[in-house]
Amino acid sequence: MVVTGVSLDQRFADSMGQLLGPDFPTDIGLAVSGGGDSMALLHVAQAWGRAQGKAVSALTVDHGLRDEAATEAARVAEICADLGVAHRTLDWPDWDGQGNLQAMARAARYDLIANAAPAGAAILIGHTMDDAAETFLIRLARGSGVDGLSRMRSTWTDRGHLWLRPFLTVRRAALRDWLHDREIGWIDDPTNDDTQYDRVRMRQALDQARSTAG
Repeated sequence: MVVTGVSLDQRFADSMGQLLGPDFPTDIGLAVSGGGDSMALLHVAQAWGRAQGKAVSALTVDHGLRDEAATEAARVAEICADLGVAHRTLDWPDWDGQGNLQAMARAARYDLIANAAPAGAAILIGHTMDDAAETFLIRLARGSGVDGLSRMRSTWTDRGHLWLRPFLTVRRAALRDWLHDREIGWIDDPTNDDTQYDRVRMRQALDQARSTAG
């Protein structure tokens, strides 16, 4: 699979070089849910880490919101074991049924991952160009000001860690094509099709716009 004339592995390596610089942290952590984006991240980052002589580890958050979640987290653990990647499942037992579920779950993911990762680690997240577009539309619909409409960051420092999004210049479809080419499966979360969530509605609107334009 080629992404804009460059292999995904090379594009990832180039992105990591730009985001990390020459003196990057020893510990590289991956946020892996089991979905297509994070599964591509897991496989590409594992190969990159091996070439760099750096071990990578993976963290999966089980929010406990679906009966299948624990099984899916266990499946991710099995895949990581096959790849020689250390893995931990982190549980979120704290939602009381109140408030914006997606926002609270997202905040919980960052908290749990930050607390579990080694101090000073670089933590990689599999967000894509599509996620950035969806986030922009969500902020626009909510009437965000100029600062709120700023683009999704590719790197930032928070809670003692360096956070990276090395796939922000890659389309979600390209990652899935890459996985298909290698017969690597992933887990489809049914909430990704639930239109009660703003992000799902924006995703569907973007897909419709691209289909019409094409």
